[in-house]
Amino acid sequence: MTEPGTAPSGAPAEAVGTGPADRQAPHRRAGGRHRAARGLGRAGVRFLLRRPRVLLGLAGWSVLEAAHTFALGFALARALDDGFLAARPAVGLGWLGVAAAGLLAGAWGTARVYRQVAALAEPLRDELVRRVVGRGLYEAVAAAGAPGRAADDSAGTGVVSRLTHQVEIARDSFAGLVMVSRSFLFTLIGAVSGLLALAPVLLLVVVPPLVAGLAVFAGTLRPLARRQRDFLVADEELAQEAGTTVRALRDVTACGAQERVRQSVVEKVAAERRAADALAYWGVARALALGLGGRLPVVLLLVLTPWLLRQGVSAGALAGALTYLTQALLPALQSLVHGLGGAGARFAVVIGRLREGAPEPEPEAPRAPVPGPQVPGVPRARAAAASGGAEGAAPALELRGVTFAYGPAAEPVLAGLDLTVPAGGRLAVVGPSGAGKSTLALLVAGVLRPSSGEIRLHGRPVLPPLPEGAPQPARRPPPAVEERVLIPQESYVFTGSVRENLCCLLPDGAAVPGPALLGAAEEVGADALVRRLGGLDGAVDPAALSAGERQQIALARSYLSPAPLVVLDEAGSHLDPAAEEVAERAFIRRGGALVVIAHRISSALRADRVLVLDGGRTCCGTHAELLERSELYRDLAAGWAPHSRV
Repeated sequence: MTEPGTAPSGAPAEAVGTGPADRQAPHRRAGGRHRAARGLGRAGVRFLLRRPRVLLGLAGWSVLEAAHTFALGFALARALDDGFLAARPAVGLGWLGVAAAGLLAGAWGTARVYRQVAALAEPLRDELVRRVVGRGLYEAVAAAGAPGRAADDSAGTGVVSRLTHQVEIARDSFAGLVMVSRSFLFTLIGAVSGLLALAPVLLLVVVPPLVAGLAVFAGTLRPLARRQRDFLVADEELAQEAGTTVRALRDVTACGAQERVRQSVVEKVAAERRAADALAYWGVARALALGLGGRLPVVLLLVLTPWLLRQGVSAGALAGALTYLTQALLPALQSLVHGLGGAGARFAVVIGRLREGAPEPEPEAPRAPVPGPQVPGVPRARAAAASGGAEGAAPALELRGVTFAYGPAAEPVLAGLDLTVPAGGRLAVVGPSGAGKSTLALLVAGVLRPSSGEIRLHGRPVLPPLPEGAPQPARRPPPAVEERVLIPQESYVFTGSVRENLCCLLPDGAAVPGPALLGAAEEVGADALVRRLGGLDGAVDPAALSAGERQQIALARSYLSPAPLVVLDEAGSHLDPAAEEVAERAFIRRGGALVVIAHRISSALRADRVLVLDGGRTCCGTHAELLERSELYRDLAAGWAPHSRV
């Protein structure tokens, strides 16, 4: 995992499935819609089956709602037949009391149902936020790291903002779908049971038109979702076109392109109107389904009343059936039709967009364990012995002919670089400002992608170069924290406790005792800072810390990580020379490989080998060898007189 805060910001619009690249490739959009439709049902079933207790609770409390529906019509029928029409008002009032008790029980059950729905909707929201926003952030970082792509702060933040907004829509729509679907199902059970108890012949009047209405409605769901999606896409494109036009109004006028721009906006308006008309057309079909399933049974019941009376149906049973239709089934069907037709279509559209914008990662072959350092009291994510350059072990870092430039026409920052750092090795990288030291660190961390060549961590490739003109893929994740950690010059800490800041790079579920955390802080020289902040449970306010104090927390955090390769990108630049030496020596004792982007030449004196970067020219060797072979290194060494023993 890259140390938080190191990623270059921004990403082109193509990083998600709704950018210009998607509008230029409608066939890819259609394919994504079909894949999303096929996978949405399976994913929904898996999500629900993972929560059987919540589903049982939801069904249990919903039974009260079904009982309330049953009591509503049945009690009214008995109150009329056995009470008021039989000249026994006390019996009639008793049955009305039963109906009132059923109403209270149903209301109590409905209140408990909301808690169960929340127990379904909130985990869905959390899961979508983790998956989609996490991938969106990586896509933004990876796209910004591609050679020749400009970084844009608004693009990267726009990806996250839009995805989180759609996640909220999905959460609210999902909760609404569960409520209306559950309500209709249990209301239907209660009403049908009541009609069966009153007079089975009533089912012949009510059930056929209800089934016909539901069939018509089911047939409109898929086309309605497509029209809803088309309308949302047209609305987004119109808003984007209008916003672009307003921002570029001066340039449009200066270039005399008013008519061309006006025509483009008019086409977007017409496209949205066509989409709205198509959506309204299918809304008529929804009204037809509601009329067939909800209102036609009422008409049939009234028209067939004489026939039903001849079949032995009592007046109370007819009144109860009318109550079931008008007070239970019709409202429930209205909620179902409007809920599934509106919230359901939005849910399907939004989930489809999120799945397009965040493709599933390609499966990778199982990875062998990576030897990592053993920090006392800290569990490792991978089972392996402590690294120390074991015989036969793959190099911790290997670069083969790596070239990188920030643009197709730009001079390469690195050209044909070959480099090997053995497991447990220590490398210092020195050079003048702009020589490519931080670029090398980002390439090693997998944040940047090489223009050509190959980078391997522990024998495995990081990010292969892209062919010229190829789109930026978002399928392979960057190396995990179990493989490498990068500490940048401007270190990131977040609001929270000291413990939370120190443990954020540890494997999920890892429990580290307090003495081990304090020991790590002491190793890198951050123990005094931890005491000043109030210990491990003390609060961290990033704005109140100096740049050097933030570096100390980041160094302690990385010391605790299981990564067998640590990259310090001038991570001690805000510390004094003595404090920087303490931190570097701590990482040497920690074990694993260490790459130091040196802020001071004294870091080179503590390394096994030194890499000198000077534009496209590089030179690598020991300190003594480079003093003889590299004029630049001699100049750098002469500019710094170490104050401490090395």
